[in-house]
Amino acid sequence: MNKRWYALNHPEQTDSPALLVYPDRVSHNIREMIRIAGSARRLVPHIKTHKMSAIVKMQLEAGISRFKCATIAEAEMLAKTGAAGILLAYQLNQPKAFRFMQLVQQYPEVNFASLVDNIESARLLNDLFAESSLTANVYVDVDNGMHRTGIPAEDIPALYKQLSVLPNLHCLGLHVYDGHIHGNSFEDRKQMCEAAFAPLAEAIKIIEAAGLSKPEVVAGGSPTFPIHASNPEVLCSPGTGLLWDEGYARLLPEQPFLRAAVLLTRIISKPRAGYITTDLGHKSVAAENPIGKRVFFLNLEDYEAVSQSEEHLVVKVNNDDWQKLEVGDVLYGVPYHICPTVALYDEVQVVDHGEVTGQWAVEARRKKITV
Repeated sequence: MNKRWYALNHPEQTDSPALLVYPDRVSHNIREMIRIAGSARRLVPHIKTHKMSAIVKMQLEAGISRFKCATIAEAEMLAKTGAAGILLAYQLNQPKAFRFMQLVQQYPEVNFASLVDNIESARLLNDLFAESSLTANVYVDVDNGMHRTGIPAEDIPALYKQLSVLPNLHCLGLHVYDGHIHGNSFEDRKQMCEAAFAPLAEAIKIIEAAGLSKPEVVAGGSPTFPIHASNPEVLCSPGTGLLWDEGYARLLPEQPFLRAAVLLTRIISKPRAGYITTDLGHKSVAAENPIGKRVFFLNLEDYEAVSQSEEHLVVKVNNDDWQKLEVGDVLYGVPYHICPTVALYDEVQVVDHGEVTGQWAVEARRKKITV
């Protein structure tokens, strides 16, 4: 493969910093996602990674019809783009629940659902939807080790039974996100994933024994995707694989996804010997990780990121490179964490064979679209 697949033929025509996206690589990643799952019908991919209707359309064309999201804006973008099923993987408070109900009313052809992990939140939805003679679809949010939201497996049957008697609420199943599983090897992750998931089997048996419908299970994220994909009883919800990033590429070498989003930045200063300053500040690349794990340059070797501010990233380079590099030179880098990086951009530059062919709007980076 061409080592400079990422390079623009005419970089002088693109301002920096910019986020470049490569549709041919996105298409590859969609195909691989479907291959691993065994069928597009087993996928409920998360769209928080890209937040773009253009990529949703590519997924729809590949046969994926159900999606997961984290915000009302993401849910609205999915509905406008043509998704058949949308799981808002979030427990709704009163203002968000009202906005969510507005989406349900505006898009009656879409199967919307959200999460609950307690009876009070469920009653809030039930009562709100009852006022408009609607039914709120929900999944019980399961905590199988991340300890962020959800309830432990042993508490699921009791809540499930409580939900079953609420007249304007329909419980469709269980949502299990295991983002805490980051073992050093695939076998480590597999063992951790299977051990954390095992208690759900008993909870499901109790639910069925009570005469309730067998719950649908939506499970996992990107690190555990291939593991859950081997279980035909669950639906899978990876997300990062669509664009991929340096963090997961290093952590999950067994996964066949290609880096499909690259940052273009320029050297804007050579403040002293051995140091260059680029225009890739906090506003242009996710900065939640340590300074050495924010961007990984593709056309620069033997370097160390040493400081970053809102508009600048200072990088230490070896003396030979420092002598060769000039102010204005273009660097290309893969974000360590692509999801929050995409959220920093109103639009991305679409690249085909080295040419920028257009722009894709990142519509759902906004807090609100219309609802």
